[in-house]
Amino acid sequence: MILRAAVIFCLTFATSCAAAPQTKVLATGERYSLANSQIEDYRLGVGDKVKLTVFNEPTLSGEFSVSASGLLSLPLVGDVEAVGKGPVEIAALVQARLSAGYLREPKVNLEVITYRPFFILGEVKSPGQYPYASGLTVLNAIATAQGFTPRSKRTRAFIRRSGSALEEEFALTPELRVFPGDTIRLGERYF
Repeated sequence: MILRAAVIFCLTFATSCAAAPQTKVLATGERYSLANSQIEDYRLGVGDKVKLTVFNEPTLSGEFSVSASGLLSLPLVGDVEAVGKGPVEIAALVQARLSAGYLREPKVNLEVITYRPFFILGEVKSPGQYPYASGLTVLNAIATAQGFTPRSKRTRAFIRRSGSALEEEFALTPELRVFPGDTIRLGERYF
């Protein structure tokens, strides 16, 4: 009797496991490397705030914002064109300018401390401007805007990427990413 119940349990458990959909589970290392690859490709834009560190030079180090004209105004170096350039590229440029007559073998690091905000509008409870967080998805952005309205179309999202004039339609999936400066719009469903 006990053996028969155990066999029935095993068969039931095996059947339910076989029917479960197979999903790829990312290892922890893969998950972090995917997030880091997006950050490495990041290009600065108007409204980003960066931290510049010049080793052993606290008067040249500090926090700076990319101005509306796309420039970083840095001490001793002056204005540096920042829009469309990566943090590593700008650090190398600043290092080159400092070594050209100001410092001997300067070591420069640049990191983004505050990304430009993203915008969400349409059928969400609180449309507006929100601060960007690394790895943000459209579903996270909707949650930040206090969720869907009752009339919201929950299968599609329209995104205008920063610097683009065109809005693109995307299927609303958990993997759909948001980048700094993006504008997200959720449409209205008709039925």
